[in-house]
Amino acid sequence: MTDTALADGQIVGIAGPVIDAEFPQGELPEINTALEFDVEVDGNSVTIVAEVAQQIGESRVRAIAMKPTDGLTRGTAVRNTGA
Repeated sequence: MTDTALADGQIVGIAGPVIDAEFPQGELPEINTALEFDVEVDGNSVTIVAEVAQQIGESRVRAIAMKPTDGLTRGTAVRNTGA
C-alpha cells in the first residue's frame, strides 16, 4: 500500500482574501485544489477553505480564501486536501 498523505504547508503572505502558502519541495498543490486552515475568531476555531489559483514559484502557491481572513497570521499551518 502506498502512502497518500499530502504535505502540510504554512501561510507566508496575506493580502485580504489572497493568501500565499509555502509547501515542502516537490509537494506543491495543483491549481484549483482546496486548502484548509484554522483561524481563531472570538474564541472559536473556524476552518477556512481557500482555492489554489496560481503556482508562484519557490514552492509557493497563491490561493483565494472563501471566507474573511481576519485573525489569520503568517506561519499558520495549511492543509492540502488534494481535492
